[in-house]
Amino acid sequence: MIVSMTGYGRGKAEDGDTKVTVEMKTVNHRFCEFIIRMPRQLMILEEKVKKKASQYIRRGRAELFITVEGEGLVTKKLQLDWSLTEQFFSHMETVQTKYDLAGPSLHDMLQVENILFVEEENNENKELEGILFSALTEALESLKKMRNQEGLELMNDLSVQAAKIHKSITIIKEYAPEVALHYREKLVQRLAEFAEGAGDESRLLTEAAILADKADVNEELTRLESHLLQFSDTLEVDEPVGRKLDFLVQEMNREVNTIGSKANDSRMTREVVEMKSLLEKMKEQVQNIE
Repeated sequence: MIVSMTGYGRGKAEDGDTKVTVEMKTVNHRFCEFIIRMPRQLMILEEKVKKKASQYIRRGRAELFITVEGEGLVTKKLQLDWSLTEQFFSHMETVQTKYDLAGPSLHDMLQVENILFVEEENNENKELEGILFSALTEALESLKKMRNQEGLELMNDLSVQAAKIHKSITIIKEYAPEVALHYREKLVQRLAEFAEGAGDESRLLTEAAILADKADVNEELTRLESHLLQFSDTLEVDEPVGRKLDFLVQEMNREVNTIGSKANDSRMTREVVEMKSLLEKMKEQVQNIE
């Protein structure tokens, strides 16, 4: 069954003081694209995360947000830049001697930028990767469920619209012979007028050309039915089919336009307008199929 490219998923896993939350959303996109936002300490796992996500997402734009809570990710240490400290006191001693000033205080020293700073050291947390992928799998399964549900709704809706187009084709097939007969009667009348010398030869040739062009829409109807059958069959395929469905809708629209240009009949024109309206809706919907 078809899969929607739109969805949302969330997963959470924890072990002791460490908790990982993964949130993700997907939208339609021509290709498959991943945007991952995670703590820089986990960037080493980015490719593994993409590989795991690609098992669930084969087309669309996916955004993943990974957050980690707890103290297990980094160790923070307060550090003093001794080189800057020595330079500070050396310069202050020179100024003190030259201008007979009181010595600098600890407060004065701390005003120097970067003389005191916090250093972060990444911890080797073997369990963290397992927690992360546990949360990621839960988010992906949640996303898959939502995308499958929306895909099922799209498939049902598209099937209904395809059935309506097939109904219009059947109606046009009923009317088409009458339209062809009407053109033939007009041509016979023109031939009779020409035989009596009352007709214009150039106009007769024009009428014949019109008949040849407009009297028969069977070829267009046959191709339209073929595209419609392929469309219905493709809805049942268990693989990304969005691009193929989009192509088939374009081809069906091309045939309907041709039928519309030939159909000099109000009943056929009404069905052509209906089919064009249905195809416009289908075009919008297939844009969201993986």
